[in-house]
Amino acid sequence: MHISNLYTTGFKQRNRDHFAAIVRIALADGVITDEEQAFINRTAINLEIEEEEVASIIKNVDQYQINPPSSKRVRLERLYDLARIVLVDNIADDAEKKLMHRLVIGLGFDADQANAIVEKSFIEIQKGCDEDDFISAF
Repeated sequence: MHISNLYTTGFKQRNRDHFAAIVRIALADGVITDEEQAFINRTAINLEIEEEEVASIIKNVDQYQINPPSSKRVRLERLYDLARIVLVDNIADDAEKKLMHRLVIGLGFDADQANAIVEKSFIEIQKGCDEDDFISAF
C-alpha cells in the first residue's frame, strides 16, 4: 500500500468521526430539525461524506469515537462546527449542552474549563463570527 493511501484513510476516518460527533449533537434531543438536517448535509459535503455513509452514521452514531486533534487550531475548528450545530435551530437544550460539554473534553480541552469553553463558543456563534474570528476569540 502506498503511503498516500494511509493518509487518505486516516483523514477520512477523522472526518467521519467528527461528522458523527455533529450528528450526535443533532440527535441529542431525539429529533433532527430541518435546520440541523441542512447543516448536516452541508457538513457532509464539506467533509466528503457520501449520502449512504451519512444515513449509516445517523443510524449507528454511537459506533464512532471522538478522536482528539493534535493541534489547537483543529480542535477550535471542530469546536466551531459543533457549536454551530447546537445553535443552528436557535435552541441549545440541556441534552445538547451536556453532550457538547462531553465532546469539548473529548476534543482535548481541559475538563475544568469545558463549561466556560462551551459558553464562550455559543456567544461567539451568536455574534455571527466566521471560523477565523471564532478561532481568534480563543
